[in-house]
Amino acid sequence: MARLKTIEWQNDCVRIIDQTVLPTELLYINIKSIEEMYEGIKILRVRGAPAIGIAAAFGLFLGIRDCSNDLSMQEFETLLETKADYLAHSRPTAVNLFWALNRMKAKSKSLGNAATYLKKQALLNEALLILEEDRKMCKAIGEFSYELVKNCKAILTHCNAGGLATSEYGTALACVYVAAEKGRKIPVYSDETRPLLQGSRITAFELSAAQIPVTVICDNMAATVMARGLVDAVIVGADRIAANGDTANKIGTYGVALLAKAHNIPFYIAAPSSTFDASISDGSKIPIEERCRDEIVNGFGKQTAPDNVAVFNPAFDVTPNDLITAIITEKGILYPQFAKSIANLIG
Repeated sequence: MARLKTIEWQNDCVRIIDQTVLPTELLYINIKSIEEMYEGIKILRVRGAPAIGIAAAFGLFLGIRDCSNDLSMQEFETLLETKADYLAHSRPTAVNLFWALNRMKAKSKSLGNAATYLKKQALLNEALLILEEDRKMCKAIGEFSYELVKNCKAILTHCNAGGLATSEYGTALACVYVAAEKGRKIPVYSDETRPLLQGSRITAFELSAAQIPVTVICDNMAATVMARGLVDAVIVGADRIAANGDTANKIGTYGVALLAKAHNIPFYIAAPSSTFDASISDGSKIPIEERCRDEIVNGFGKQTAPDNVAVFNPAFDVTPNDLITAIITEKGILYPQFAKSIANLIG
């Protein structure tokens, strides 16, 4: 089954799908500089925590690719740190961004006094490794999550945690693609996901392209879908998971989790181990990105609120761990008590 390739390294540049023009256009663009990558992450040309991490790794390489090969070790490490700090300010919530940047910096430091040109090649290789590891991790997540949902008449998801949020399989939707490979098509109800409509623009687009049955609903219809017994499980992705299992994901996820609890429907998180942040004890300490007012009052070019009205536009919310049935990773399925199972997972 063909899947869309969100991000690839081709012809000495990063080739991505520009997700800002979906679903009406499938546009591939080439990213050739760190500035272009910063802009791509910031305005959501590339989005989804795993894909952001991959993009950041390649973006950091692009930031040092053309520097002089005569730099001393200290000069190169200082430059690398500066470029990493620049990319780190593109989006604050998705921990994979910082994980990837830290991994790239650690790789460079591990090479000690190696020549600059050798460090450059090593950093490109590391970014390529992060990309390939993501593909394998998402496939593994799909295999584990498939066992949980294989008998479902349908599942519900919020935002987009499919192939377009990763390198290929996705996290929340990986189970659907694995099921299709096994000859079983699991229907998906996709919340439209206000205000940027990632569910209707992106999730529905990629599932339709893969010939997976998908039904788009407005966010405020999820309770009715559950009450009518149309779905047997909810599965979503994550942008950061605290040490106790509290999970930050796209705004509205918390409400979906509450609805699932009220209707006795299992609520699953699917995420790679790189999404866990052991430095944060609970969800109250996860930084939440707030985005511009125009996304709400002038979404997609049409004004829908009065001039000068106050707007609150957090991009994410936090689902408390007691609403989460299980967290599915590439290493296995974690169940409550999450503090213990997460600690065992990430060491």
